[in-house]
Amino acid sequence: MGKKPRRPRRAFTPEFEAEIVEGCRRGDRRVGQVAKDFDLTETAVRDWVKQADLDVGTRSDGLTTAERDELAQLWRENRRLREDVDILKRLSFVLAGSLVIDDGEFTGRDGAECCVAEPSDGPVASRHQ
Repeated sequence: MGKKPRRPRRAFTPEFEAEIVEGCRRGDRRVGQVAKDFDLTETAVRDWVKQADLDVGTRSDGLTTAERDELAQLWRENRRLREDVDILKRLSFVLAGSLVIDDGEFTGRDGAECCVAEPSDGPVASRHQ
């Protein structure tokens, strides 16, 4: 006998999830029965109950919804900043060309001389052709 076909992913409103959680908390039906009555998976209902408990503070073994949202936002920002750094690294290689800095001296890979000007915001190398 083969596996059951995978159920398509469905999205539910926070209000619906809260209603299901409340149905489980009343205690008149078990989680499995609530899940069956609403054609949901037991795992989803248990996850909703756990998340609701975390949000109200009756559990402390996970992140609250606010903490999850903040973490997701920080992950997105971190990814964007890493991409920015990568772009700047690539740009610096393009702009530097074949410029080599060795012990504070600037020389080209082909041996051409370079000079360093020191404006108020730091040293800048330019290449003599």
